[in-house]
Amino acid sequence: MSFWKKLFGGGSAEDSAPAGDRSLGEESYKGFLIKAIEMRAGSEYQLAGTIEKDIGGELKNYKFIRADRMSSKEDLVALALSKGRQIIDEQGEGIYR
Repeated sequence: MSFWKKLFGGGSAEDSAPAGDRSLGEESYKGFLIKAIEMRAGSEYQLAGTIEKDIGGELKNYKFIRADRMSSKEDLVALALSKGRQIIDEQGEGIYR
């Protein structure tokens, strides 16, 4: 049904917002800023986020998308922030290379 809504312009403005435009929550961690990003997958939310850091006066941005899906925005935020912390712990500033 969502195909027809998109084709003929139905649905709410929230449904048509591009991925990455809407931050649902954020957290500072070890000098990085982690943001949970709303990414719809049908009636569910797909795990997505960004990790930002100012390095040498330039704002670096790393976007991650995972296959995990959930029905609750709260679960999405908690898991995205957790995944962001894990990426930082494993790779640090190496994510921007």
